[in-house]
Amino acid sequence: MHPLHRQGVFILVSAITSEALALATGYVQQIYEEVKRRDPHEREFHQAVKEILDCLVPVLAHNPHYKENAILERLVEPERSITFRVPWSDDSGQIRVNRGYRIQFNSAIGPYKGGIRFHPSVYSGIVKFLGFEQIFKNALTGLPIGGGKGGADFDPKGKSDREIMAFAQSFMTELYRHIGPGTDIPAGDIGVGAREIGYMFGQYKRIRGGHEAGVLTGKGLLYGGSLARKEATGYGLVYFVQEMLAAQGMDFQGQSVVVSGSGNVSIYAMEKAQQLGALVVACSDSGGYIHDPQGINVNTVKRLKEQDRLRISEYVKVHSDAVYTEGCSGIWSIPCQIALPCATQNELDEAAARTLAAGGVKAVGEGANMPSTLPAVNYFLEHGILFAPAKAANAGGVAVSGLEMSQNGMRLSWAFEEVDERLRQIMKNIYRSAVRAAEEYGMPGNLVAGANIAGFLKVADTMLAQGVV
Repeated sequence: MHPLHRQGVFILVSAITSEALALATGYVQQIYEEVKRRDPHEREFHQAVKEILDCLVPVLAHNPHYKENAILERLVEPERSITFRVPWSDDSGQIRVNRGYRIQFNSAIGPYKGGIRFHPSVYSGIVKFLGFEQIFKNALTGLPIGGGKGGADFDPKGKSDREIMAFAQSFMTELYRHIGPGTDIPAGDIGVGAREIGYMFGQYKRIRGGHEAGVLTGKGLLYGGSLARKEATGYGLVYFVQEMLAAQGMDFQGQSVVVSGSGNVSIYAMEKAQQLGALVVACSDSGGYIHDPQGINVNTVKRLKEQDRLRISEYVKVHSDAVYTEGCSGIWSIPCQIALPCATQNELDEAAARTLAAGGVKAVGEGANMPSTLPAVNYFLEHGILFAPAKAANAGGVAVSGLEMSQNGMRLSWAFEEVDERLRQIMKNIYRSAVRAAEEYGMPGNLVAGANIAGFLKVADTMLAQGVV
C-alpha cells in the first residue's frame, strides 16, 4: 500500500486510473533508487527526496507530461555543486583547513537563495538536502527565488571573534566568484548569524570593490539589513501554526508549548507564542534542556544566547524554579499541547512522537529544517495530530530575506510593522496553498502532501516553460 493511502481518500481526480497510479508509483521508486545509487552515503538527501516523491504520485499519475519531460530527473540533480577548501589560521598561529560547499540546486523561478551553515556535521548530504528543500520552500513564498544552500564543517563554538573573522573571510574569498544579486544570494543558518554575515559581506565588498547590498541577506541594519529579519523564521512558524489551529477552532491562548533549540528560530518562536497567550515551558541547546513550569523568560534566553553566547544551563542560575537536564531528546517528555521542534534535522523520531502524543500534544510545527523523521511524521498524520511541515512552516526566514532583497533593490527600508504584516500575509498564503493542493489531490488536511505538491507544481511548470536547460 502506498503510504498516502493511509490518509483517507487517496484521490479526488476521477480521471486517474489504477494503472496510471501504479505507473507513477513505479516511476518515483525508480527515481529514488537512482538517487541512492548515485550518492549512497547522503542519507539526509535520500530522506528529503523520498518525502517529496511519495507525495507526488497522484500528481504524476494525473500529469504524465512531467515524466515525459524528465522533470523529476532534473529536479533531484543540482544545477551546480561547488566544493572548496577553506584555509585559515587560529589564534595560536596554527593553519587549519575546512571544507566549504555551495549547492546551486534550481534557478527556474529566480536566483538561487538559501542559507550558509557552519557546523561540524556539514557534509555534501546535508547541504544537498537543505538545498533541495529550499527549492519548494522558496516557491511556496510566492517570491521569485530559486533554491540553494551552502556551508562548511567549521564549528564556531569556542572560537574567538578573530578566528571566526579569519574563517568567514577565507570562506568568502572562494565563494564570492559564485554568487551575486542576480545569481545566488546566501543568508545565515545554524552557526551563521549577524556577526558571520557581517564578516563575509565585508570581505565580498573588499574583493568586488563595490557595495552590492543584495548579495547577502540577514545583514545588519546599518548596511542594508531588514527590520524583522531576525524574528522572521520564528514569527513565521507561529503565524503558520496559528492558521492551522484556527481552522480547527483553536489558538495559542492558554496552550502549553515546548520549543526545542535556543537559537534564532527558537527564541522568536517562543516570543511570538507568548505574545499570543501561550505558556512556553521548555527549550534546549545541544547540551541539554530547561523546563520552567512558570514559563520561559525569553529575555533571559536572548541574553544568554545572543549576547553572552553561553549554554542554556546558565538559565537555572537566574530562575530558580527551572530545572536543567543533560541531553536533548528528553525535552519531548514534557507534556504540552503544542510542540515546535526548532533545533536541527531528525531531532524528533517516532519514539518521541509517541511520547508527545501520550503527553497530550495537539499540534506540531516544524521550525528547523526536516526536524522530524519520516516515521515520526507518519505517526502524527495517522493519529490526527495537526502537523505543520518545515518547508511550509519555516519559510518565514527566506520570505523576509526576499523582502530584504526588494528593499535593497529599491534603496528603501520598510518599518518593522510593514515587514511583519507582509510576513504574516505570506504565511497565510502558504497555508492556504498547501490546504488547497492537498484537497485537490484527495488528501485533505495533509499539509505535508499539500506543501510538497504546491511547491512542486510551480517549479515544474516553470521548468517546462523554459525548455530542457
